[in-house]
Amino acid sequence: MGCATVEGVPHSPEGLDRTDPEGAVAAAAKRCSNWGRWGADDVLGTLNFLDEAKRLEGARLVRRGVSFSLSQSFDMDGPQKGWRRRTNPVHTMLDTGTDAERGVQGFPHGIGGADDVIAMPLQASTQWDGLGHIFDHGMAWNGRRAGDVVTSDGDRVTGIETAAAHIAGRGVLLDVGRAIGTDGELPDGFAITAEHLAATIAAQGETARVGRGDLLLVRTGRLTRARRDIAEGRGWGDYAGGDSPGLSFTTADWLHDTEIAGIATDTWGFEVRPNEFDVAFQPLHQVCIPNIGLFLGEMWDLDALAADCAVDGVWDFFLTAAPLPVTGAVGAPVNPIAVK
Repeated sequence: MGCATVEGVPHSPEGLDRTDPEGAVAAAAKRCSNWGRWGADDVLGTLNFLDEAKRLEGARLVRRGVSFSLSQSFDMDGPQKGWRRRTNPVHTMLDTGTDAERGVQGFPHGIGGADDVIAMPLQASTQWDGLGHIFDHGMAWNGRRAGDVVTSDGDRVTGIETAAAHIAGRGVLLDVGRAIGTDGELPDGFAITAEHLAATIAAQGETARVGRGDLLLVRTGRLTRARRDIAEGRGWGDYAGGDSPGLSFTTADWLHDTEIAGIATDTWGFEVRPNEFDVAFQPLHQVCIPNIGLFLGEMWDLDALAADCAVDGVWDFFLTAAPLPVTGAVGAPVNPIAVK
């Protein structure tokens, strides 16, 4: 099935030249480009596929009323290790119950309160990549110059706030870890191909069909393994930035042709790591974000939802996943909620 098996470290898919990431990225970008598809001024990319009808379709999937938060925690015990100055959130109290007990807050008639503040990179935990997050040879989404989009003032064209009202609709979970892997998990370096996605859809049935306007979630089991390591005293290890299962570079055409609105995984970097070329860094990002205009979610917690879907055999649901609308941000935290 496809290019990889769970028995060993997968090789590059057939026809992919490991020595030529530049050529592969250029060819995929040309084939999959959505530049101009929604006009020269577009800031939504593939979120244009998620229209009112698609949201109504998603709303009709609420059958039991059970809900799942798909977010990891935002705290100092997270996976970040400082790469590119990405640290874990730092939470500090400004006012506390101790202050209230001592009567030092200055409020009348005995009322007291607590306030707090958080300092964090916007991509420290569960998050969306915005369309200004990745560039291709100095070009941003829809053919704009990167320097005209993101400056020291932030992304003033496709800032994450432009997506805040749009990401709600039909969600679909493809539990590739359960369908293809061993004990619900794929090994690090496993490249998920379009064939693996198709096999997972076939195994899960009609509710796992994927199409235009859907919000696709792909579970690999990588977060499950990280949590087991933590429980056994090994810590997060290389969950953030290290080897991982993920989407193969060869899925670029599938991601484009299915016309999904967005895709999120339980991994740090969405695509397989190590990447499938001798020298490369996140080449699928380079195609998906600036050329397809596709929103990518990372570090989502899909385990509880996956367990429920496996029990009832229903793999689609209403999903609302609005990013925190930080003006000009190129990515933002999110607490996605799946409702079945």
